[in-house]
Amino acid sequence: MLLLQRMTEASEQSEIAAAYDDWAATYDTDLNRTRDLAAEVLKQAGLELKDRKVIEVGCGTGRNTPWLAERAAEMIAIDFSKQMLALARQRVPDHRVRFVQHDVRRVWPLENASADIIVAMLILEHVKHLELFFAEAARVLRNGGNLFICELHPMRQYAGGQAQFSNQRTGERERVTAFLHDVSEYVNTAIDARFEVERVGEWRDSDAEANSTPRLLSLRLRLGGK
Repeated sequence: MLLLQRMTEASEQSEIAAAYDDWAATYDTDLNRTRDLAAEVLKQAGLELKDRKVIEVGCGTGRNTPWLAERAAEMIAIDFSKQMLALARQRVPDHRVRFVQHDVRRVWPLENASADIIVAMLILEHVKHLELFFAEAARVLRNGGNLFICELHPMRQYAGGQAQFSNQRTGERERVTAFLHDVSEYVNTAIDARFEVERVGEWRDSDAEANSTPRLLSLRLRLGGK
């Protein structure tokens, strides 16, 4: 049973990576209000980036990487999509940024207590089990370091929201496999991994009604000592 579960999860993750490989060519030019709002949310996160070592998990095509790199002392940018990562490398020819292809569902190829800030944008909807992600973030961060995550809001997912794109290879509209995580799951899994919640954000489009469903959820977390 466990072997079957692992095989299923490996197949799901392979499908997700393949979807992002297909999406890479048009990711930056597609109309995508979730992507664009997330970039603005990151800039308002209040992260102290100056002279810090930053890990960007799920860097994609590197849309947020230049903004982070301009402020950080050094960076490692990670993604599991070969095609997305190739575009990110082209976009950010900065010697202070090292790009790594890796699936963050597995142990990260990073040293213990080696980073000050970890940023993860719009990736955890594609991670079925959150425990390893938060455990690895806690392992890699120095004590007192920040983890900032920004995700499609669960309420948006309840209403049918999901990462999707027009696949130029197949000519079809493709919905990328996603998993629903309640706000409480994000928060409690983070707490179990020794994180303290510093700030919670729920973000709507600038032209949205006040009573509309938030588009994004953000959490700024601090690694506490135990």
